Amino acid sequence: MGVAWWVWFLVAFVALAAGALFLMRDRARLTSRNRERRRWASLRGWQFAETDHVLPGQWSGGAIAYYGDGVARDVVAGSTFTADGRRKVYVFDLEAGGRVNTVISAVQCKRAHPVVVELWVPSTPFQREHMPELLGPVGQRYAFVSDIAAARTLITPDLVDATEDLGQDVAVAWIEDGWVLAASAPNSSPSRLERLLRSLGEIADVVDPFDAEVEQPGEIEASRGNGGDE
Repeated sequence: MGVAWWVWFLVAFVALAAGALFLMRDRARLTSRNRERRRWASLRGWQFAETDHVLPGQWSGGAIAYYGDGVARDVVAGSTFTADGRRKVYVFDLEAGGRVNTVISAVQCKRAHPVVVELWVPSTPFQREHMPELLGPVGQRYAFVSDIAAARTLITPDLVDATEDLGQDVAVAWIEDGWVLAASAPNSSPSRLERLLRSLGEIADVVDPFDAEVEQPGEIEASRGNGGDE
């Protein structure tokens, strides 16, 4: 005997209702996160944008390589002070494949480094098709680098100490071009992201100290003649 038509109707209705509930729950969660991120940016005097399709494409290592560059959602842009001075920062949700996989925090350096250094926690399934070379343990993390010789000069005891404050909820932190970046959990709160930005600022100060380039006397005089710093 076949199944009555109303049974199939009931099954379809239940499935539709369950899907709608999941969609409403996800939408409420995303809206809440949007409001929270927007409020945080306002309190800090930073800029906020709901979507940026270009920003993730600035980088190709770390979590960007693992998940794909995707789309930046709930983007916060501003600057913060570190021990060496003010640095530009970004925070955004990385959406790839239709879902938010991680939160990216980035702190800018003054100069670009010729090597990409990825620092992964051992518990993360970080393998991907084209992994950089394994350098070895760096503190509690494993370093994968684009150039082993160049990376050895960058990885110092001070850098190791600075990475210890990142936290195990940060799957990967990496140095790429003129930035220090990290990937944290999708539900990371503004207070957690504030702490993470401070840790990234400490790493930036180690690999990119502002006093590394000392002006020569002639350069100082030329600067004064041009009115100095703006």
